Amino acid sequence: MQNKWEQTPSKLVKKFQFKDFEEALKFINSVGQIAESMNHHPKIVNLYNTVTIELWTHNQNAVTDLDFQLAEEIDRRMGSN
Repeated sequence: MQNKWEQTPSKLVKKFQFKDFEEALKFINSVGQIAESMNHHPKIVNLYNTVTIELWTHNQNAVTDLDFQLAEEIDRRMGSN
């Protein structure tokens, strides 16, 4: 899976792969806690053991510093970069 966030003109995207569905759900819950603490909520898609996260600032329809901060916090919490 991707090791780094992919930046498109309108969002940041990263895929994470896990051992199984249960591990993917634990990760999603962790991301949810981070997002709630920052009051900034990503799009999260789960397909069995693969989780795709998309970040953008909805009210600006663009990537902002808040998206980069959330991406960094997700990576820090999950021990990836």
